[in-house]
Amino acid sequence: MNRISRILAAALAGLLIAAGTASAHPHVWVTMQSAVVYGPDGSVTGVRHAWTFDDMYSAFATQGLESKKKGEFTPEELQPLAKVNVESLKEYDFFSYAKANGKDVTFVEPVEYRLEFNSKDTMLTLHFLLPLKTPVKAQTFNLDVFDQAYFVDFSLAEKNAVSLEKAPAGCQINLTKPQEMTKDMAQRLAQIPPGGQIPANSYGAAFSNKISVKCP
Repeated sequence: MNRISRILAAALAGLLIAAGTASAHPHVWVTMQSAVVYGPDGSVTGVRHAWTFDDMYSAFATQGLESKKKGEFTPEELQPLAKVNVESLKEYDFFSYAKANGKDVTFVEPVEYRLEFNSKDTMLTLHFLLPLKTPVKAQTFNLDVFDQAYFVDFSLAEKNAVSLEKAPAGCQINLTKPQEMTKDMAQRLAQIPPGGQIPANSYGAAFSNKISVKCP
């Protein structure tokens, strides 16, 4: 099964499905809220994400799903879809890359996952906790969220974009938003043929959302 087929089967087809019908990147837009989670001993234990998908992807993802009330979906009705979504994230490193005290740290499979459907704006939000393989006490914790292939565009929410959960006293957050798309970048992306992939790692990192936490 090729990469596109795997994504389609995983119900994250929004990340690639438009690649078959459009010639520009990205294809899916996600508004993110994130929380760095700490344990009782002050160690970073993981990151809690809430990713709200654009209305077009949300409509695609829910197409054909059965629900008791037309046009609305409960978390229970969406749970099978949520499960498939989070299981698919590992292939893409969960779109999350972190360093603690300047050293790379590893995430493991998401837990506490669920999908929420807002019937007012008809958008899906995927909630999940991304645990660290090994909790770590960190004076500095840096998190980048982006898609290396830039099929999906992540942007920080305007309000309450990042928070700290049970962090030690004195910890502070700093956010760096992605750079603006330049005319040259837009032209280069537009030249990629339908279904084509951009060169690995050539654009995604340029549009990374950077979250930095410093603790005493």
